[in-house]
Order: sequence, then C-alpha cells, then structure tokens
Amino acid sequence: MCLLALGWMHHPRWRLVMTGNRDEFHARPTAALAPWQDETSVIGGRDLRSGGGWAGVGAGGRMAVVTNVRDPLAAQTGPSRGALVADFLRGREPAAVHIERLASVAGAYAPFNLLLADGDRLEYLGNHPAERQSLGPGVHGMSNGALDAPWPKTRRLMAALSAWLQEDGVRSPSQGERDLTPLWNALADEHRPADS
Repeated sequence: MCLLALGWMHHPRWRLVMTGNRDEFHARPTAALAPWQDETSVIGGRDLRSGGGWAGVGAGGRMAVVTNVRDPLAAQTGPSRGALVADFLRGREPAAVHIERLASVAGAYAPFNLLLADGDRLEYLGNHPAERQSLGPGVHGMSNGALDAPWPKTRRLMAALSAWLQEDGVRSPSQGERDLTPLWNALADEHRPADS
C-alpha cells in the first residue's frame, strides 16, 4: 500500500476510518480483502508469496497497515514487512507493547512505515529513519515517506477524507449509508505534481 489516509477518533460514530491504495508489482500474487483462511478473525488483503499482509483488521478493534519507504540507497532485504501486519493482527498484545517490542528489531527489515491500532491507541513505527510515536485524534496520512509528510498525493487524500468525515459528522445515523464516491475519486486521482 503506497497511499493511506485515516481518521482516528475524529468522527462521532467511527473510531477509525481508513482509505488507501496499495501499489505493488502486478506479477506479485495477492488475495483481495477477505477473511484469512488460517485466521478467520482477520480480514485483509494477503500476500500469497510471503503469507503476510499490507492492511487488515482483526478481533478487538485491531488494525494494521504497512507501507514501504522509498530510498534507492537503502537495503531492500530482510524479513517480509507483511509479517509485521500479520503478526499483530493474529496477536493479543496492545499496540503500544507490540510497537515497543518491534522497535528493537525494526532495523532488520527493509524500510517501512507501520501503523497499529488496538481500539484504544494508534501507534506508529518507522525504521527509515527510526521513529516511534503515539498518534492523537485527527486525520493522518502515510505514503512512501515520513508519516504525515506534505507530499501532494498525501495532502489531497487527507483533504478528501477530512471533507468526507466532516460532512458525515453532521448527518444522523438514520440517514443511511454514506456515498463513498468522493473517497474512490480521491484514490483514483492520477494528478502528477511538478517535480518542484
């Protein structure tokens, strides 16, 4: 997944709202969003080559998502980053405890950004550069660089999600399901900003 925006504790009805695109080599075998056969409490996409995942949800309000970090000079070797997602979603420990444990071994992986939520907390861990933080309520964005980096594609998706959440915040639950078209349109945006 190379682009993500999420609203954390920023909506009167939903604790977490997440929208994103995964950008991967087309030849890499994957399975679409579905319950995992070996762990039916987990719902997410699946990397069929390494067995991990890039985004998913699990029991108890657990959520995990990982992106790679682009750096042509960094080593692209190590354990599968998809295991970071799978291990958390299958587990039971709180996000902060899990992140603390991972921080000591994060350097063994190719560059990544990782977000973990356990229903009460949203935690971030990046290993290139090494960074760890608990995120507060609000809209956050992540791509192939630093968390909340002001990249044009990240800012545009964050703005679309913010507008969608704000509009929904004034609706009553009895007004039915929201139209996801504005979020799909934001994800389909192929605008290429100038190099500057």
